[in-house]
Amino acid sequence: MSQPDWGKSAVAAVIDSLKDEPGALLPILHGIQDALGYIPSGSVPVIAEALNLSRAEVHGVITFYHYFRETPPGKHTVHLCRAESCQSMNSEALHAHAKSKLGIDFHQTTQDGDFSLEPVYCLGLCSCSPAIAIDGEVYGRVSSERFDEILNEVRSPA
Repeated sequence: MSQPDWGKSAVAAVIDSLKDEPGALLPILHGIQDALGYIPSGSVPVIAEALNLSRAEVHGVITFYHYFRETPPGKHTVHLCRAESCQSMNSEALHAHAKSKLGIDFHQTTQDGDFSLEPVYCLGLCSCSPAIAIDGEVYGRVSSERFDEILNEVRSPA
């Protein structure tokens, strides 16, 4: 039985285009995540071999940086700002609400595959804290109630 396709051709294309660059590992990881939305576990040995690194070295970099995902993202990605301005405006309560509402923690995806929850360390909307972004759309002054409204809007666009 063959393994499901995890984007082998996309991974190979990214590696081939970047492997000879100085410090190629991070650009390759970014390229793979940009192409697939995450870094499949099956790509780790391929990257390691191409760069003459151990699998542990590649895996270590993937797990060190919170930006990289090892699982496919949901249809929508919710970024919750964790910067100081948002913290000063009680973003921790919003984070707790978001986690409870979605039933997941940071770096996880809801069971239905609709939402992934990711921390971010500044959305550039400090004057309107607390801030979130969903699929690149930024929202300011987000309360728990407003968070629920935004989720409903995203789930059922007009």
